[in-house]
Amino acid sequence: MDRINVGIIGTGRIGRLHAENLMYRLPSAELLAVSDIYVEAAEKVAANLGVPAAHQDYRRLLDDDRIDAVLICSSTDTHAQIITDAAQAGKQIFCEKPIALDLAKIDMALAAAERAGVKLMVGFNRRFDPSFSRVREAVAAGEVGEPHLLRITSRDPAPPPIDYVKVSGGIFLDMTIHDFDMARFLIGSEVEQIYAAGNVLVDPAIGQAGDIDTTLITLHFDNGVLGAIDNSRQAVYGYDQRVEVFGSGGVVSADNAYPNTVQIGDAQRVHRDLPLNFFLERYNEAYVAEMQAFVDAVLKDTPPPVTGWDGRVPVVMGYAAQKSYQEGRPVKLSEVES
Repeated sequence: MDRINVGIIGTGRIGRLHAENLMYRLPSAELLAVSDIYVEAAEKVAANLGVPAAHQDYRRLLDDDRIDAVLICSSTDTHAQIITDAAQAGKQIFCEKPIALDLAKIDMALAAAERAGVKLMVGFNRRFDPSFSRVREAVAAGEVGEPHLLRITSRDPAPPPIDYVKVSGGIFLDMTIHDFDMARFLIGSEVEQIYAAGNVLVDPAIGQAGDIDTTLITLHFDNGVLGAIDNSRQAVYGYDQRVEVFGSGGVVSADNAYPNTVQIGDAQRVHRDLPLNFFLERYNEAYVAEMQAFVDAVLKDTPPPVTGWDGRVPVVMGYAAQKSYQEGRPVKLSEVES
């Protein structure tokens, strides 16, 4: 097999992005069908991109013997059940993060995929960013010696709508979850303990919704590395995404992405344009590389680079961070493992 047939479940913002990439940038995959509970959205994507079929019920995709793999891009509360159904239908599975906000449901989905013998890849796209993957390469190759310190800065340009905040699971499970995955990826070790401090400094309505918008988190890794993550829901200058690993032999870091490399110097200052302001722009190439990695894993019958277990661990880390923030103490992941 040199090409796979794909169906997409959920045609919101991320589903449309994957659909465009499959149609225009991934010649080893063919998009045969899309589905969405709002069938008009699926029909619009199909019409705009020339996808042969659009459905309201995702089971129509699972019943289609021509479809080898499905991309699950629907709302979080549907992921675990759709993974289970897709596994039983023998489909290879790519699922956007998180698999679920409930560990029992995650375990149900992982068990279903394992029983069916199908691949399950979770969508942590930042691993596939060229700069971040180069940082991981440098750490793994020993280019900075033994790693000692990790720092991740992740700040959004603007907070999400309050209605979204109320159902998001909170900042640790919605926003920091990407950074938890990035921490494991960059250091190549598991985290054993988390301490999280936080506050509401951006928008009082976020606090009224039961969440925080600013947090600083420290990580203790199994291999002794210490890590720090800082998050804010609002960086007025743009989408702030930086990482650094300091080690016994040096340091490796990745800066923000900018729309151009121009710097302007005058009598008062040296300045440049602001960083890219939206995650779809910042991680455009990462989404393509991520999907190519999934397609390659199916075609070559190799393990996906981001497994179901990789999807589970950051959720555990998110609950540990929540518990730490609420109780004002360091929390071991073993306290919230199940």
